[in-house]
Amino acid sequence: AEDVRVGERHLHLAVMHPYFNLDSRQETREGNLRLVEKLMPLLEKYDCKDLLARKDHFIKKSFWAFGGDGWSYDIGYGGVDHVLASGEDVNVLVFDTEVYSNTGGQASKSTPAAAIAKFAASGKRAAKKDLGMMAMSYRNVYVAQIAMGADMNQTLKAIREAEAYDGPSLIIAYATCINHGVKAGMKSAMAEMKKAVECGYWQLYRYDPQRAAAGENPFQLDSKEPDYSKFHDFLLGEVRYNSLKQAAPADEAEQLFAKTENDAKARLQSYKDKAAK
Repeated sequence: AEDVRVGERHLHLAVMHPYFNLDSRQETREGNLRLVEKLMPLLEKYDCKDLLARKDHFIKKSFWAFGGDGWSYDIGYGGVDHVLASGEDVNVLVFDTEVYSNTGGQASKSTPAAAIAKFAASGKRAAKKDLGMMAMSYRNVYVAQIAMGADMNQTLKAIREAEAYDGPSLIIAYATCINHGVKAGMKSAMAEMKKAVECGYWQLYRYDPQRAAAGENPFQLDSKEPDYSKFHDFLLGEVRYNSLKQAAPADEAEQLFAKTENDAKARLQSYKDKAAK
């Protein structure tokens, strides 16, 4: 309040608050709220109608963009990349269903090898794109992979950290989808997420650039050591993988299942290497 001089029915802002100038990134959300709490009574006391009419703009806004993997990994990747590269305080949350869910299951660059989808009727051959690692290459983007059914606390921690981070953030959330053909049914979506993490199909991590500034490793691997003996059964529990046995010769199907598992192992190893640095 030292920066505010009060006159007769008038307020002169000697040092302008960041939300009255062009660069609002200098203030944290918490600091902004504390300042507004002090400012509002003065504005009301001295009847500053013009400023009070704009009070909704005083609070630091939280910007989130939500989309699926088809949008973020594939057709809209250029836009997502542009936002993350901007350095602005914008949060992106991706619901990773590993297919274009709105097209009835069209393959996207997020679709893992061996999964059957539209335009991959005999099982996708290429490995899943690692969107998180690509975003980390900027070094100033907060990145996390989550699976709510596997670890609720890690999910909430990642969302809170992304919101608090003064810069771009990307959260990739594993999202069980009707197009997966989960044999236990969509009522078991949370349990399916847990299985995906336990068997090593999906990994949990957080990458916080602020930790690097403090001399700490910015990458934190939150997944426990997976039980790969459950990997094959996890695949066969979903129609998108199980149906490959009917669409391709048995030996070819098993080779693709092995590739999916090896791709997951290689990805986890790259995360372990990053966490150990």
